Amino acid sequence: MFDVGASELLVIGAVALIVIGPKELPGLLRTAGAAMNKVRRMASEFRGQFDEAMREAELDQAKKAFTDVSDMASSAKTTFNPMESIRSEIQSLKDDIKPTIPSVPEPKIDIPTPPLPTAPVSLEPPPPAAAAAAAAAPAKRSRAKKSASGDAA
Repeated sequence: MFDVGASELLVIGAVALIVIGPKELPGLLRTAGAAMNKVRRMASEFRGQFDEAMREAELDQAKKAFTDVSDMASSAKTTFNPMESIRSEIQSLKDDIKPTIPSVPEPKIDIPTPPLPTAPVSLEPPPPAAAAAAAAAPAKRSRAKKSASGDAA
C-alpha cells in the first residue's frame, strides 16, 4: 500500500525521537502497536464476514440450481412419455403420407363356388339292415345283367 523503505523509516524515527523525546517514545510505540493490532483484527473480521457472505451466496446459488434441476427432472418425469411421443410421430407420418398415395381400387376376384350335391349326403353310417339290403340290391342287378347277356348270346 505505502512504499516505505528503510531510509524513510529512519527519518521518521529520528523526527519522532526529537519531537516526542526519549522518555515518552516507548509508550507511544506500544500504543501505536496496539492500534495497529486493533486495525488488523477489524480488517480480518471484515474479510471473514465478507467471505462468509460470499459462501452463503454461492450456497444459495447452488441450492437454487439444485432445486431447478430437480424441478425439471420431476416435470420431465410426469410430462415426457416416450411411447406416446412415438405414437404421435407415427400417426403424423401416416397422415402426411396418406394424401400422397393414389387410391387404387381393390381388384374384384370371382371365385367360382363348387356345385352343390343334388342328393343329400349323410355323414352317419346306415343302419345294419339297410346296409345289407343296399349291398344285396347291386349284386342282384349284376346277376340279372349277366343272365340277360348270357341268354342273348
